[in-house]
Amino acid sequence: MAKTKYSGVYQDGKGGFFYNIELGVDKVTGKRIQKKSRKDSNGKRFTSAREANKEATRIKNEYHMQNGYANYRLTFGEFMNSYYLPYYQSNVEESTWETRRHVLSEIRDRFFDKELREFDVLECEFYRTWLLKESGYSQNYAALVYGAFRQAMDYAVNLQFLDKNISKKTKSIPKGKSLVAYWTKEEFEKVISVIYTHNFYEHMCFVAIWLYYMTGVRVSEGLALYWNDVDFKKKKLRVHHTLQMKSQKDYKRKPYTKTEDGMRTITLDDDSLSILKNWKRVQSDHGIEDFILSYTGLPVYRSTIPRIIARYAKVAKVPKIQAKGLRHSHVSYLINEFNADILVVSKRLGHSSPEITLKHYAHLWSRNDEPIAKQMTGNVKFVPAKKTMINFNGNQNVKGDLIPYQNPAKSENNLNESCNSNDS
Repeated sequence: MAKTKYSGVYQDGKGGFFYNIELGVDKVTGKRIQKKSRKDSNGKRFTSAREANKEATRIKNEYHMQNGYANYRLTFGEFMNSYYLPYYQSNVEESTWETRRHVLSEIRDRFFDKELREFDVLECEFYRTWLLKESGYSQNYAALVYGAFRQAMDYAVNLQFLDKNISKKTKSIPKGKSLVAYWTKEEFEKVISVIYTHNFYEHMCFVAIWLYYMTGVRVSEGLALYWNDVDFKKKKLRVHHTLQMKSQKDYKRKPYTKTEDGMRTITLDDDSLSILKNWKRVQSDHGIEDFILSYTGLPVYRSTIPRIIARYAKVAKVPKIQAKGLRHSHVSYLINEFNADILVVSKRLGHSSPEITLKHYAHLWSRNDEPIAKQMTGNVKFVPAKKTMINFNGNQNVKGDLIPYQNPAKSENNLNESCNSNDS
């Protein structure tokens, strides 16, 4: 019997699939309630682990709908281990599971022996305050942890272990504002100027930094690029894959990106095309044909990119940035050098809407009105009035005899001088 990626679903020695699940504890006898089957509700044998998991999920939901709160004494730890963690793992990408597993385990261990039904608003509020004030976590991490806790409680409601999510009576923790550091064009020029491209590995480092800076692709998208993703004639780069990698012998080139809109085609500039053509020839001389970012024929680790950035940032004496900082750098480059339209930037980044782009990169448009201000200068034409055209009959404080007399010619000269002074 072998486990599958679905909790409670197994494959026997003959290749058949079955589920063996626990539905909780009988409130009368105190014994665990189990259900095992090789067939669906229509009596058809399962032909895949996915089919078995689908039926197991249906059985669980049906049981909880019929039995209400049978698991009255279910602890938070039991709930997390038996229900939420298997559910979460089977419904997210493996990479997401790896990054969230520690957070979920931390939440589970904190409340392990506490019964689900014992949670109240005060306990949730105390936990929220602890995360913000005493845990030592950043606000972003505290927001992540408390959000995960609330989602777990939501699932307990879905399975009818609880009648409501008491944690929703408290406020969520807002994410702290964090700006990702990026390189200006001048800093980027300094970095690529210190890379010795006659060394094969350094040449790949040069191509990696150039490619990320000039296209704005996500790190995992860049690592997954094949040469057949580049159309040298049409000057296009197809971004349709992401790389998930545990080791150089254990990796997956997934046929999709982070979001549906991330599946995109980017137009390449002639400089990038020239650099890629040259690198393709060099790679070919070393027997490498598939991955663009490779010096062994195998993909490079995700951690390789930040190490490359840190190494050459130090040599070039520019600020060290994160790997995703090159994506921000690309946006800055498009805006500050070419006054790029928000829609163009959004499409290149693979966002679902310009609103998403603005949410993350609005601060990079801070100089976007400078060309407009230059065009506004001198655009409004007028000749100053040489005398007043208003007959002040109302307010005594503004009668004509209280308004100082100015020589019209002198007044006009003063106005012109003022305008000239402001222009400078």
